[in-house]
Amino acid sequence: MRADKVRRLRSKGWKVGTVAEFLHLTPEEERLIELRLILRDNILAMRKAKHMSQADLAKKIGSSQSRIAKVEAGDPSVSLDLLMTSYLGLGANLKHLAAVLQKRSRSKRRVRERGKVPA
Repeated sequence: MRADKVRRLRSKGWKVGTVAEFLHLTPEEERLIELRLILRDNILAMRKAKHMSQADLAKKIGSSQSRIAKVEAGDPSVSLDLLMTSYLGLGANLKHLAAVLQKRSRSKRRVRERGKVPA
């Protein structure tokens, strides 16, 4: 949020902060949520790039289409195990995940440095 907008909101009595502050998340909880979102985004993108249906992916990893739909929707009932199994089932490996995490971390840092995200 732009600094002038933050000042304007605060002057009118609004509290301005991050989602983590609002939800009282620990840094570890915040990183876990970020990891789940990264996996979800990449599973969806990789599945579509491979022209696979949700049913195709489900069959490949021994799950159901409805569970893959929940994976892609970011449903909190989906386990980290199912996220990783889906990700690896699409042909990704840990090296790919590390590269994705590194790229995401760099882009978040650049956005913060430009002042568009309050730290």
